[in-house]
Amino acid sequence: MTTSTRSAARAGTPPAARLRAGRAATFAYFALNGFLMGMWIVHIPSVEHRAGISHAVLGWLLLLLGAGAFVGMQLVGPLTDRFGARTVVPLSAALCSVTLFLPGLATHAWSLGSALLLLGFGNGCLDVSMNAHAVQVERDYRRPVMSAFHATFSLGGVLASLVGARTLAWGWHPAASLGTVTLLGLAVAALAAPALLPTAGSPAPASPAADGAAPARRTTPRRIWLLAVLALMIMLCEGVANDWSALHLRTVLDAPAATAALAYGAFATAMTVGRLLADRAAGRLGPVAVLRYGAATAAAGLTAAALSPWIPLALAGWAVFGAGLSGCVPQLFSAAGHADPDNAGTNVSRVAGLGYLGMLAGPAVIGPLTRFAPLNLTLLLPVACCLVAAATAGILRTRPTTTLPGDAGATA
Repeated sequence: MTTSTRSAARAGTPPAARLRAGRAATFAYFALNGFLMGMWIVHIPSVEHRAGISHAVLGWLLLLLGAGAFVGMQLVGPLTDRFGARTVVPLSAALCSVTLFLPGLATHAWSLGSALLLLGFGNGCLDVSMNAHAVQVERDYRRPVMSAFHATFSLGGVLASLVGARTLAWGWHPAASLGTVTLLGLAVAALAAPALLPTAGSPAPASPAADGAAPARRTTPRRIWLLAVLALMIMLCEGVANDWSALHLRTVLDAPAATAALAYGAFATAMTVGRLLADRAAGRLGPVAVLRYGAATAAAGLTAAALSPWIPLALAGWAVFGAGLSGCVPQLFSAAGHADPDNAGTNVSRVAGLGYLGMLAGPAVIGPLTRFAPLNLTLLLPVACCLVAAATAGILRTRPTTTLPGDAGATA
Protein backbone atom coordinates (compact mmCIF):
# COMPACT_ATOMS: atom_id res chain seq x y z
CA MET A 1 0.00 0.00 0.00
CA THR A 2 1.41 3.38 -1.00
CA THR A 3 1.68 6.35 1.31
CA SER A 4 -1.12 8.20 -0.51
CA THR A 5 -3.39 5.14 -0.30
CA ARG A 6 -2.76 4.81 3.42
CA SER A 7 -3.53 8.51 3.87
CA ALA A 8 -6.79 8.14 1.94
CA ALA A 9 -7.79 5.19 4.06
CA ARG A 10 -7.06 7.10 7.27
CA ALA A 11 -9.11 10.02 5.95
CA GLY A 12 -12.09 7.70 5.46
CA THR A 13 -12.03 7.69 1.64
CA PRO A 14 -11.65 4.19 0.13
CA PRO A 15 -9.01 3.51 -2.53
CA ALA A 16 -10.20 4.02 -6.10
CA ALA A 17 -10.62 0.31 -6.87
CA ARG A 18 -12.60 -0.25 -3.67
CA LEU A 19 -14.80 2.73 -4.45
CA ARG A 20 -15.51 1.51 -7.99
CA ALA A 21 -16.45 -1.90 -6.62
CA GLY A 22 -18.77 -0.26 -4.09
CA ARG A 23 -20.43 1.74 -6.82
CA ALA A 24 -20.89 -1.37 -8.98
CA ALA A 25 -22.45 -3.21 -6.02
CA THR A 26 -24.85 -0.31 -5.49
CA PHE A 27 -25.88 -0.49 -9.14
CA ALA A 28 -26.53 -4.21 -8.63
CA TYR A 29 -28.84 -3.66 -5.66
CA PHE A 30 -30.78 -0.86 -7.39
CA ALA A 31 -31.23 -3.04 -10.49
CA LEU A 32 -32.26 -5.96 -8.28
CA ASN A 33 -34.88 -3.86 -6.48
CA GLY A 34 -36.34 -2.64 -9.76
CA PHE A 35 -36.33 -6.19 -11.13
CA LEU A 36 -38.02 -7.68 -8.06
CA MET A 37 -40.81 -5.11 -7.97
CA GLY A 38 -41.19 -5.25 -11.75
CA MET A 39 -41.69 -9.02 -11.60
CA TRP A 40 -44.43 -8.54 -9.01
CA ILE A 41 -46.18 -5.94 -11.19
CA VAL A 42 -46.04 -8.19 -14.26
CA HIS A 43 -47.63 -11.05 -12.31
CA ILE A 44 -50.43 -9.02 -10.70
CA PRO A 45 -53.16 -10.29 -13.08
CA SER A 46 -52.21 -13.96 -12.65
CA VAL A 47 -51.85 -13.61 -8.88
CA GLU A 48 -55.24 -11.88 -8.71
CA HIS A 49 -56.85 -14.71 -10.69
CA ARG A 50 -55.25 -17.41 -8.54
CA ALA A 51 -56.41 -15.70 -5.33
CA GLY A 52 -59.95 -15.42 -6.72
CA ILE A 53 -60.44 -11.75 -5.84
CA SER A 54 -61.98 -8.77 -7.62
CA HIS A 55 -60.20 -5.65 -8.82
CA ALA A 56 -61.74 -3.73 -5.92
CA VAL A 57 -60.38 -6.17 -3.34
CA LEU A 58 -56.98 -6.08 -5.02
CA GLY A 59 -56.98 -2.28 -4.75
CA TRP A 60 -57.49 -2.49 -1.00
CA LEU A 61 -54.85 -5.19 -0.63
CA LEU A 62 -52.32 -3.06 -2.50
CA LEU A 63 -52.63 -0.54 0.32
CA LEU A 64 -51.05 -3.20 2.54
CA LEU A 65 -48.07 -3.24 0.18
CA GLY A 66 -47.69 0.50 0.69
CA ALA A 67 -48.18 0.25 4.45
CA GLY A 68 -45.54 -2.45 4.73
CA ALA A 69 -43.10 -0.38 2.68
CA PHE A 70 -43.63 2.70 4.84
CA VAL A 71 -43.06 0.75 8.07
CA GLY A 72 -39.97 -0.92 6.63
CA MET A 73 -38.51 2.43 5.58
CA GLN A 74 -38.96 3.97 9.01
CA LEU A 75 -37.52 0.97 10.86
CA VAL A 76 -34.52 0.30 8.66
CA GLY A 77 -33.27 3.90 8.53
CA PRO A 78 -32.00 3.98 12.14
CA LEU A 79 -30.77 0.40 11.82
CA THR A 80 -28.68 1.40 8.80
CA ASP A 81 -27.14 4.25 10.79
CA ARG A 82 -26.38 1.93 13.69
CA PHE A 83 -25.06 -1.17 11.92
CA GLY A 84 -23.97 0.30 8.57
CA ALA A 85 -25.36 -0.11 5.06
CA ARG A 86 -22.84 -2.87 4.35
CA THR A 87 -24.67 -5.06 6.86
CA VAL A 88 -28.25 -3.93 6.30
CA VAL A 89 -28.38 -3.76 2.47
CA PRO A 90 -27.66 -7.47 1.79
CA LEU A 91 -30.08 -8.55 4.52
CA SER A 92 -32.77 -6.25 3.12
CA ALA A 93 -32.15 -7.53 -0.42
CA ALA A 94 -32.48 -11.11 0.82
CA LEU A 95 -35.69 -10.27 2.67
CA CYS A 96 -37.20 -8.54 -0.37
CA SER A 97 -36.23 -11.50 -2.58
CA VAL A 98 -37.78 -14.08 -0.25
CA THR A 99 -41.01 -12.16 0.24
CA LEU A 100 -41.45 -11.83 -3.56
CA PHE A 101 -42.15 -15.56 -3.62
CA LEU A 102 -45.10 -15.31 -1.21
CA PRO A 103 -47.75 -13.68 -3.48
CA GLY A 104 -47.27 -16.52 -5.95
CA LEU A 105 -48.48 -18.95 -3.28
CA ALA A 106 -51.56 -16.94 -2.24
CA THR A 107 -54.92 -18.60 -2.84
CA HIS A 108 -57.16 -16.32 -0.74
CA ALA A 109 -57.52 -12.62 -0.05
CA TRP A 110 -56.11 -12.94 3.47
CA SER A 111 -53.04 -14.89 2.34
CA LEU A 112 -52.37 -12.41 -0.47
CA GLY A 113 -52.80 -9.47 1.92
CA SER A 114 -50.29 -10.99 4.33
CA ALA A 115 -47.87 -11.67 1.48
CA LEU A 116 -48.14 -8.09 0.17
CA LEU A 117 -47.59 -6.65 3.64
CA LEU A 118 -44.35 -8.63 3.95
CA LEU A 119 -43.27 -7.84 0.38
CA GLY A 120 -43.84 -4.15 1.00
CA PHE A 121 -41.83 -4.34 4.22
CA GLY A 122 -38.90 -5.99 2.42
CA ASN A 123 -39.07 -3.47 -0.42
CA GLY A 124 -39.10 -0.54 2.02
CA CYS A 125 -36.06 -1.92 3.86
CA LEU A 126 -34.09 -2.36 0.64
CA ASP A 127 -35.16 1.02 -0.75
CA VAL A 128 -33.87 3.04 2.20
CA SER A 129 -30.73 1.02 2.95
CA MET A 130 -29.50 1.00 -0.66
CA ASN A 131 -30.15 4.74 -0.98
CA ALA A 132 -28.18 5.32 2.23
CA HIS A 133 -25.27 3.38 0.75
CA ALA A 134 -25.63 5.34 -2.50
CA VAL A 135 -25.22 8.54 -0.48
CA GLN A 136 -22.03 7.09 1.02
CA VAL A 137 -20.70 6.24 -2.45
CA GLU A 138 -21.55 9.72 -3.72
CA ARG A 139 -19.83 11.31 -0.73
CA ASP A 140 -16.63 9.39 -1.42
CA TYR A 141 -16.78 10.10 -5.16
CA ARG A 142 -17.19 13.81 -4.38
CA ARG A 143 -19.43 14.30 -7.39
CA PRO A 144 -23.10 13.58 -8.15
CA VAL A 145 -23.79 9.89 -8.93
CA MET A 146 -27.22 9.37 -7.34
CA SER A 147 -29.40 9.77 -10.44
CA ALA A 148 -27.62 6.98 -12.29
CA PHE A 149 -28.52 4.58 -9.48
CA HIS A 150 -32.19 5.49 -9.82
CA ALA A 151 -31.93 5.02 -13.59
CA THR A 152 -30.63 1.51 -12.95
CA PHE A 153 -33.72 0.82 -10.84
CA SER A 154 -35.86 1.77 -13.84
CA LEU A 155 -33.81 -0.47 -16.13
CA GLY A 156 -34.37 -3.34 -13.70
CA GLY A 157 -38.10 -2.80 -14.10
CA VAL A 158 -37.78 -2.86 -17.90
CA LEU A 159 -35.86 -6.13 -17.71
CA ALA A 160 -38.56 -7.57 -15.44
CA SER A 161 -41.26 -6.73 -17.98
CA LEU A 162 -39.35 -8.63 -20.67
CA VAL A 163 -38.54 -11.63 -18.49
CA GLY A 164 -42.03 -11.73 -17.00
CA ALA A 165 -43.65 -11.57 -20.42
CA ARG A 166 -41.51 -14.50 -21.55
CA THR A 167 -42.29 -16.71 -18.54
CA LEU A 168 -45.99 -15.91 -18.81
CA ALA A 169 -45.91 -16.84 -22.49
CA TRP A 170 -44.32 -20.16 -21.51
CA GLY A 171 -47.20 -20.75 -19.11
CA TRP A 172 -45.12 -20.75 -15.94
CA HIS A 173 -47.01 -20.83 -12.66
CA PRO A 174 -46.58 -17.56 -10.70
CA ALA A 175 -44.93 -19.44 -7.85
CA ALA A 176 -42.43 -20.98 -10.27
CA SER A 177 -41.36 -17.73 -11.92
CA LEU A 178 -41.36 -15.69 -8.72
CA GLY A 179 -39.55 -18.51 -6.89
CA THR A 180 -36.85 -18.56 -9.56
CA VAL A 181 -36.42 -14.81 -9.20
CA THR A 182 -36.20 -15.25 -5.42
CA LEU A 183 -33.22 -17.57 -5.88
CA LEU A 184 -31.63 -15.10 -8.29
CA GLY A 185 -32.19 -12.27 -5.82
CA LEU A 186 -30.58 -14.22 -2.98
CA ALA A 187 -27.57 -14.91 -5.20
CA VAL A 188 -27.18 -11.24 -6.14
CA ALA A 189 -27.59 -10.17 -2.50
CA ALA A 190 -24.80 -12.50 -1.42
CA LEU A 191 -22.40 -11.92 -4.32
CA ALA A 192 -22.60 -8.11 -4.24
CA ALA A 193 -22.32 -7.81 -0.45
CA PRO A 194 -18.49 -8.01 -0.11
CA ALA A 195 -18.06 -5.03 -2.46
CA LEU A 196 -20.18 -2.67 -0.36
CA LEU A 197 -18.26 0.09 1.38
CA PRO A 198 -17.63 -0.17 5.12
CA THR A 199 -19.07 2.59 7.25
CA ALA A 200 -16.48 5.32 7.67
CA GLY A 201 -15.47 5.71 11.28
CA SER A 202 -15.95 9.05 12.96
CA PRO A 203 -14.96 10.26 16.40
CA ALA A 204 -17.65 9.53 18.95
CA PRO A 205 -19.20 12.71 20.36
CA ALA A 206 -18.93 13.37 24.04
CA SER A 207 -21.77 11.71 25.88
CA PRO A 208 -23.89 14.02 28.01
CA ALA A 209 -24.50 11.06 30.31
CA ALA A 210 -20.85 11.14 31.29
CA ASP A 211 -21.50 14.43 33.11
CA GLY A 212 -24.52 13.02 34.86
CA ALA A 213 -27.00 14.49 32.36
CA ALA A 214 -29.49 12.44 30.37
CA PRO A 215 -28.56 12.03 26.68
CA ALA A 216 -30.44 14.43 24.43
CA ARG A 217 -33.08 12.89 22.21
CA ARG A 218 -32.16 13.20 18.56
CA THR A 219 -34.86 14.86 16.46
CA THR A 220 -35.22 15.06 12.71
CA PRO A 221 -34.17 18.54 11.51
CA ARG A 222 -36.80 20.82 10.01
CA ARG A 223 -34.91 20.90 6.71
CA ILE A 224 -35.26 17.12 6.35
CA TRP A 225 -39.04 17.38 6.76
CA LEU A 226 -39.12 20.11 4.11
CA LEU A 227 -37.19 17.83 1.76
CA ALA A 228 -39.66 15.06 2.60
CA VAL A 229 -42.63 17.27 1.71
CA LEU A 230 -41.01 18.09 -1.65
CA ALA A 231 -40.42 14.36 -2.21
CA LEU A 232 -44.10 13.75 -1.49
CA MET A 233 -45.08 16.32 -4.13
CA ILE A 234 -42.67 15.05 -6.79
CA MET A 235 -43.47 11.39 -6.23
CA LEU A 236 -47.18 12.22 -6.23
CA CYS A 237 -46.57 13.43 -9.78
CA GLU A 238 -44.83 10.15 -10.66
CA GLY A 239 -47.76 8.18 -9.24
CA VAL A 240 -50.21 10.18 -11.35
CA ALA A 241 -48.19 9.41 -14.49
CA ASN A 242 -48.00 5.70 -13.63
CA ASP A 243 -51.75 5.26 -13.22
CA TRP A 244 -53.41 8.01 -15.26
CA SER A 245 -51.26 8.77 -18.31
CA ALA A 246 -52.72 6.00 -20.49
CA LEU A 247 -56.26 6.68 -19.21
CA HIS A 248 -55.83 10.34 -20.08
CA LEU A 249 -55.20 9.59 -23.75
CA ARG A 250 -57.86 6.89 -23.85
CA THR A 251 -60.72 8.80 -22.21
CA VAL A 252 -59.95 12.45 -22.97
CA LEU A 253 -58.51 12.21 -26.48
CA ASP A 254 -60.26 8.96 -27.46
CA ALA A 255 -56.97 7.36 -28.50
CA PRO A 256 -56.88 3.65 -29.38
CA ALA A 257 -55.79 1.43 -26.49
CA ALA A 258 -52.43 0.65 -28.09
CA THR A 259 -51.73 4.34 -28.68
CA ALA A 260 -52.85 5.28 -25.15
CA ALA A 261 -50.33 2.83 -23.71
CA LEU A 262 -47.58 4.85 -25.37
CA ALA A 263 -48.25 7.71 -22.94
CA TYR A 264 -46.76 5.84 -20.00
CA GLY A 265 -44.05 4.43 -22.27
CA ALA A 266 -43.04 7.95 -23.32
CA PHE A 267 -43.02 9.11 -19.69
CA ALA A 268 -40.98 6.14 -18.39
CA THR A 269 -38.48 6.19 -21.24
CA ALA A 270 -37.85 9.91 -20.90
CA MET A 271 -37.45 9.56 -17.12
CA THR A 272 -34.90 6.76 -17.48
CA VAL A 273 -32.85 8.64 -20.07
CA GLY A 274 -33.08 11.81 -18.00
CA ARG A 275 -31.74 10.04 -14.92
CA LEU A 276 -28.78 8.76 -16.88
CA LEU A 277 -27.95 12.38 -17.78
CA ALA A 278 -28.96 14.11 -14.53
CA ASP A 279 -25.71 13.45 -12.65
CA ARG A 280 -23.73 15.34 -15.27
CA ALA A 281 -26.23 18.21 -15.09
CA ALA A 282 -26.03 18.26 -11.29
CA GLY A 283 -22.24 18.29 -11.43
CA ARG A 284 -22.17 21.21 -13.85
CA LEU A 285 -25.17 23.29 -12.75
CA GLY A 286 -25.77 22.12 -9.18
CA PRO A 287 -28.67 20.28 -7.55
CA VAL A 288 -30.75 23.43 -7.09
CA ALA A 289 -30.82 24.00 -10.85
CA VAL A 290 -31.70 20.36 -11.54
CA LEU A 291 -34.69 20.52 -9.19
CA ARG A 292 -35.81 24.05 -10.14
CA TYR A 293 -35.60 23.77 -13.92
CA GLY A 294 -36.52 20.09 -13.93
CA ALA A 295 -39.73 20.68 -11.97
CA ALA A 296 -40.57 23.73 -14.11
CA THR A 297 -40.01 21.69 -17.27
CA ALA A 298 -42.22 18.93 -15.89
CA ALA A 299 -44.97 21.46 -15.16
CA ALA A 300 -44.79 22.76 -18.73
CA GLY A 301 -44.86 19.25 -20.18
CA LEU A 302 -47.87 18.10 -18.17
CA THR A 303 -49.74 21.32 -18.88
CA ALA A 304 -49.22 20.76 -22.60
CA ALA A 305 -50.39 17.15 -22.28
CA ALA A 306 -53.46 18.06 -20.22
CA LEU A 307 -54.65 20.87 -22.47
CA SER A 308 -53.65 19.43 -25.86
CA PRO A 309 -56.45 18.42 -28.26
CA TRP A 310 -53.93 16.40 -30.33
CA ILE A 311 -52.58 12.97 -29.45
CA PRO A 312 -49.00 13.56 -30.71
CA LEU A 313 -48.66 16.73 -28.62
CA ALA A 314 -50.07 14.94 -25.58
CA LEU A 315 -47.53 12.13 -25.99
CA ALA A 316 -44.75 14.69 -26.29
CA GLY A 317 -46.06 16.42 -23.16
CA TRP A 318 -45.93 13.19 -21.13
CA ALA A 319 -42.37 12.63 -22.36
CA VAL A 320 -41.32 16.15 -21.32
CA PHE A 321 -43.04 15.56 -17.96
CA GLY A 322 -40.91 12.45 -17.38
CA ALA A 323 -37.71 14.15 -18.49
CA GLY A 324 -38.32 17.08 -16.15
CA LEU A 325 -39.09 14.89 -13.13
CA SER A 326 -36.21 12.50 -13.79
CA GLY A 327 -33.53 14.22 -11.72
CA CYS A 328 -35.68 15.68 -8.95
CA VAL A 329 -36.10 12.81 -6.48
CA PRO A 330 -32.42 11.75 -6.59
CA GLN A 331 -31.42 15.30 -5.61
CA LEU A 332 -33.77 15.20 -2.61
CA PHE A 333 -32.48 11.81 -1.44
CA SER A 334 -28.91 12.98 -1.90
CA ALA A 335 -29.47 16.18 0.07
CA ALA A 336 -31.12 14.25 2.92
CA GLY A 337 -28.26 11.77 3.12
CA HIS A 338 -25.51 14.40 3.01
CA ALA A 339 -27.16 16.65 5.60
CA ASP A 340 -25.77 14.47 8.42
CA PRO A 341 -23.61 11.45 7.47
CA ASP A 342 -24.05 9.88 10.91
CA ASN A 343 -27.84 9.82 10.42
CA ALA A 344 -28.04 9.36 6.65
CA GLY A 345 -30.25 6.28 6.89
CA THR A 346 -32.75 7.93 9.21
CA ASN A 347 -32.92 11.10 7.14
CA VAL A 348 -33.31 9.19 3.88
CA SER A 349 -36.06 7.09 5.47
CA ARG A 350 -38.03 10.24 6.30
CA VAL A 351 -37.75 11.61 2.76
CA ALA A 352 -38.36 8.24 1.09
CA GLY A 353 -41.26 7.43 3.41
CA LEU A 354 -43.23 10.60 2.70
CA GLY A 355 -42.30 10.35 -0.96
CA TYR A 356 -43.69 6.84 -1.12
CA LEU A 357 -46.92 8.02 0.47
CA GLY A 358 -47.09 10.69 -2.23
CA MET A 359 -46.72 8.08 -4.95
CA LEU A 360 -49.60 6.11 -3.45
CA ALA A 361 -51.72 9.22 -2.85
CA GLY A 362 -51.37 10.68 -6.34
CA PRO A 363 -53.56 8.16 -8.17
CA ALA A 364 -55.99 8.03 -5.24
CA VAL A 365 -56.46 11.82 -5.21
CA ILE A 366 -57.04 12.18 -8.95
CA GLY A 367 -59.88 9.63 -8.95
CA PRO A 368 -62.25 11.52 -6.63
CA LEU A 369 -61.39 14.83 -8.31
CA THR A 370 -62.72 13.50 -11.62
CA ARG A 371 -66.21 13.66 -10.07
CA PHE A 372 -65.96 17.44 -10.07
CA ALA A 373 -63.79 18.18 -13.12
CA PRO A 374 -62.66 16.50 -16.35
CA LEU A 375 -59.61 14.26 -16.04
CA ASN A 376 -57.37 16.58 -18.00
CA LEU A 377 -58.11 19.48 -15.64
CA THR A 378 -57.42 17.37 -12.53
CA LEU A 379 -53.90 16.91 -13.91
CA LEU A 380 -53.29 20.55 -13.06
CA LEU A 381 -52.88 19.40 -9.42
CA PRO A 382 -49.51 17.72 -10.11
CA VAL A 383 -48.65 20.75 -12.24
CA ALA A 384 -49.12 22.88 -9.12
CA CYS A 385 -46.91 20.48 -7.13
CA CYS A 386 -44.15 20.87 -9.71
CA LEU A 387 -44.39 24.66 -9.55
CA VAL A 388 -44.11 24.58 -5.74
CA ALA A 389 -41.01 22.36 -6.02
CA ALA A 390 -39.46 24.72 -8.57
CA ALA A 391 -40.12 27.74 -6.36
CA THR A 392 -38.65 26.13 -3.23
CA ALA A 393 -35.65 24.39 -4.83
CA GLY A 394 -33.31 26.63 -2.85
CA ILE A 395 -33.74 24.23 0.09
CA LEU A 396 -31.06 22.11 -1.60
CA ARG A 397 -28.51 24.90 -1.40
CA THR A 398 -27.37 24.07 2.14
CA ARG A 399 -25.15 21.05 2.65
CA PRO A 400 -23.65 21.43 6.11
CA THR A 401 -21.22 18.51 6.22
CA THR A 402 -20.39 17.56 2.64
CA THR A 403 -19.61 19.68 -0.40
CA LEU A 404 -19.71 18.03 -3.80
CA PRO A 405 -18.19 19.63 -6.89
CA GLY A 406 -21.71 20.07 -8.22
CA ASP A 407 -22.52 22.45 -5.39
CA ALA A 408 -20.55 25.16 -7.12
CA GLY A 409 -23.59 25.70 -9.27
CA ALA A 410 -26.07 25.45 -6.42
CA THR A 411 -26.77 29.15 -6.49
CA ALA A 412 -28.71 28.90 -9.75
